[in-house]
Amino acid sequence: MTLEFHKMSGAGNDFILLDNRNARIVLTPEQVARLCHRQFGIGADGLMLLVPSVTGKADWAWRFSNSDGSDAAMCGNGARCFARFIQRVTGWTRPTVSFETAAGVITAEFQGERVTINLTAPHDLRLSETVTTRTGAIEVHSINTGVPHAVVFVDDADQAMVQERGAELRWHEHFKPKGTNVNFVQVLGPGRLRVRTYERGVEGETLACGTGVTASALIASRLRGFASPLRLQVQSGDELSVSFQTDAHGGFSDVRLGGPATFVFEGRMLI
Repeated sequence: MTLEFHKMSGAGNDFILLDNRNARIVLTPEQVARLCHRQFGIGADGLMLLVPSVTGKADWAWRFSNSDGSDAAMCGNGARCFARFIQRVTGWTRPTVSFETAAGVITAEFQGERVTINLTAPHDLRLSETVTTRTGAIEVHSINTGVPHAVVFVDDADQAMVQERGAELRWHEHFKPKGTNVNFVQVLGPGRLRVRTYERGVEGETLACGTGVTASALIASRLRGFASPLRLQVQSGDELSVSFQTDAHGGFSDVRLGGPATFVFEGRMLI
């Protein structure tokens, strides 16, 4: 089978996008992993299929897979890229578009090459928990922003042992049974953060993680009193923005993630 694909980047978080409106593409997890492999395939942090919405709750829908072939409910940078992909392959001309994910319906707003998306309501906020690691006890915060995220504040993100500590926390018994994504967050100033993320399903650090910076922003706002919006620098050097509303009980609503979503190349590949 020959696949026609687009390759896109959302602040360095890269993806393969496929138009499957005709339902002809059926990929096994092994095929997804090979397509995402950086030596033997196209190379990507994840893969998305554009499909029709079957419920009528949104304009379109997606099927999202991590680079290891596993399914994922949500991906913030992927969602921003997916919106521009819809725009290109379907000729979409409206200023907004909605699509269904396993985490809920996402709405995207176009601003040139930048896209701002809403995220589904965050939940399972847990603050200031002590987790025992091989190097000692550390303070960890967590929240689900479509997928689960742990947040660890560090003095210097350059010195964070993202691969080693990220892998340990990702599989830690504290986050069983499915594990978690892990964000190492440095406060640069009021409302400004630097975030490095170890992503579950990629099993390594990515250059950006949209749901991860969102989790980091929400937790920083709660602990440090930062007001919306927050600006977050990711490992690629790009900057993402996170805005939100808070209620009297400390809950979050109207959570939005904005940043670049760019086309890298397109082509064909035999699988």
